[in-house]
Amino acid sequence: MKTRADIYGQEAAELLREIAMYPGLSGQQLVRFHPGREDKVRNLLVHLKRQGRTALTETGGYFPQGEQAHGADTGLIRSVWVLLDFIDRVEFHSPSDFPVKLLFFSAGNMYEVVYVAAGQEVLVTQALRQCKQGESRRIVLVDDAGQIPLLDFPDISGFCTVGPDGKVSYYKKAEEECDWTEK
Repeated sequence: MKTRADIYGQEAAELLREIAMYPGLSGQQLVRFHPGREDKVRNLLVHLKRQGRTALTETGGYFPQGEQAHGADTGLIRSVWVLLDFIDRVEFHSPSDFPVKLLFFSAGNMYEVVYVAAGQEVLVTQALRQCKQGESRRIVLVDDAGQIPLLDFPDISGFCTVGPDGKVSYYKKAEEECDWTEK
């Protein structure tokens, strides 16, 4: 006979790994990592909090116990919304270093989610122009669509913005124009 630990152990370990990799994620984001198992994940979040293995902040972000003092990386939290749009096709995902917030593999391709805060366009452009071309596909997350014309570096697959509700709006280059339009 399987014990509760046997049944939920793997899922709890996955959930703790996600909370450790992306501290500050909301319950809604954590649930979306596990399509079809939403109720189980919600129950596990309550259980892990009760056990003292996670902490829930006033703003609704989950952290490994003792790490919430560092605060959440809002660029990373917003980048996870982009990842979650592809989660059913993702083979591997991981946080990354500036200016790439996270990377993931899907269908044999590597994707980087690059977050560009308002005012950092020149810095990020210069940093990414130094990279070799063709290593990955870049999805560029901006605070505002008005930043898009200010960004020019290799391997941009598209741009996006993330609303306060987590809704991701994607932009692609118009066929015959140099303008980027919402998809």
